[in-house]
Amino acid sequence: MMNEFRRSVLKLAGGVAVLAAAAASGLLRLGPVWAATWNKAGFESKALADVLQNLGAVSPVESKDIVITTPDIAENGAVVPVAVASKIPNTQQISIVAEKNPFPLAATFDVLSGGEGYVSTRIKMGQTSNVWAVVKADGKFFTAKKEVKITVGGCG
Repeated sequence: MMNEFRRSVLKLAGGVAVLAAAAASGLLRLGPVWAATWNKAGFESKALADVLQNLGAVSPVESKDIVITTPDIAENGAVVPVAVASKIPNTQQISIVAEKNPFPLAATFDVLSGGEGYVSTRIKMGQTSNVWAVVKADGKFFTAKKEVKITVGGCG
């Protein structure tokens, strides 16, 4: 019985040490820090131009160094897989925008310094639309888009 208790305490102490190390290295952020960095205005925007403005992308440049991987035809708009790869050096942020959704900004990911500019997720789409990738690199904004045809809408 004592050995089991000792093992439980050692496991707990090891877990706490790992969490402390992650927090100290910046890999783990506390809730209030996440809330402070959330772009509420961007996610509440209802038009592509407003989303771009709230992201800070006033005059983004189209780039062939951004690759969007999605199915050409998605049978179910409720779960559309989207992957974005940015070959632009010093990629800092990748946002995914579904142009005709009621709230177009679907996701924003921060890329840590030295991190690979690649994200993959699933988004909801209500209808056939362009999916935009908005990439921030060295304080400049770049875009790419790809049309995705939806057979069964997921947002309506």
